[in-house]
Amino acid sequence: QVQLVESGGGLVQAGGSLRLSCAASGSILSINVMGWYRQAPGKQRELVARIIGSGSTNYADSVKGRFTISRASAKNTVYLYLQMNGLKPEDTAVYYCNALKNVKDYWGQGTQVTVSS
Repeated sequence: QVQLVESGGGLVQAGGSLRLSCAASGSILSINVMGWYRQAPGKQRELVARIIGSGSTNYADSVKGRFTISRASAKNTVYLYLQMNGLKPEDTAVYYCNALKNVKDYWGQGTQVTVSS
């Protein structure tokens, strides 16, 4: 099992910045992919950014150039970050941390990001 705990959401004005954090613990060896997803009211959950095991990254077109995903490791924990700059009202959503291990998806509880215009 992999446990994921997000933090760092909040309310920010358009043009502002936020940094999301996710702490992954438990059975963290051989996690294949880690990423951030978001879900706005009435919309499907969508991929924001992800890091594949080798360190390569993918971003949704809507966030390219504004968001940066990164990863760090400690003894028993993997940390995933999402630096969000130039935030727009359309970035408002619940953001979820995701880990893919052995074809099984793990999800955090989500953190709310609200961008006011």
